[in-house]
Amino acid sequence: METLLFAAWDLLVGPFAEFAFMRRALVATLALSLSAAPLGVFLTLRRMSLMGDALSHAVLPGVAVGYMVAGLSLSAMALGGVLAGMLVVGLAGMVSKFTALKEDASLAALYLVALALGVTLISRHGTQLDLLHILFGSALGVDHAGLLLVAGVATVSVLALALMYRGLVLESFDPTFLSASSLLGWRGGWVWQQAFLMLVVVNLVAGFQTLGTLMAVGLMMLPAVSARLWHDTLPAQLLNASAQAMLAGVTGLLLSYHLDTPSGPTIIGCAGALYFGSLLLAPGGCLPRWWSAPHRVA
Repeated sequence: METLLFAAWDLLVGPFAEFAFMRRALVATLALSLSAAPLGVFLTLRRMSLMGDALSHAVLPGVAVGYMVAGLSLSAMALGGVLAGMLVVGLAGMVSKFTALKEDASLAALYLVALALGVTLISRHGTQLDLLHILFGSALGVDHAGLLLVAGVATVSVLALALMYRGLVLESFDPTFLSASSLLGWRGGWVWQQAFLMLVVVNLVAGFQTLGTLMAVGLMMLPAVSARLWHDTLPAQLLNASAQAMLAGVTGLLLSYHLDTPSGPTIIGCAGALYFGSLLLAPGGCLPRWWSAPHRVA
């Protein structure tokens, strides 16, 4: 019995108890799970699921410019990523307003250009290792400054979501009522949407060191999509998404440590495994729907 307990300790707790970098990675991942996954729920609710993916690519040129100016300085790259994301969101809104293109089409075009520009800048002014680090991140390489950034963003995001909750729900389900009751009139819905997208951009930038600019959106969207299969009510989906993201983060870190695999993709792979499990077992998944369907005897 004691042997089993020691084995379980070494397998599940030992890495976090023994190594400071594992503890920092754990705290950063849990903080991101708490703030990013609920944002993914609202993205799916507003039928903007691909918006998160587009924005995760859009921040890359700003991260690249920050890297060119200050090297691997987290504050410089984070500031550049936030500014680039805001710029792409603003340009997409202007293009959709003054042309016949919808916002999703203009955003798709802009994020592809931004992704190409970012990769080109990093490739010309850095090494292949720098490019891989920025694109795919390294949760096990989170330092004290990165941990403070993630914790600060998570705290602000949770508080902002709590304050914006009623407005976001109204803007998602009944934008007409929101416009009628808002002091800003029809601009009220636009203001809520831009504020929400700002939160998405900030969380993606906070997650780029841990998961990389290409992987950060995975912790935001995969748990959110899975949560919709388990619950019909919004509060339950928010809690479920954060719980799944935390479980994927802890499991992914342990697997990454024991199997010597990249931490970011391993965490997202665990989130993907929970998603496929939800597709089969959740009340909105395949097996319960098939089991509850009336079976006709031939």
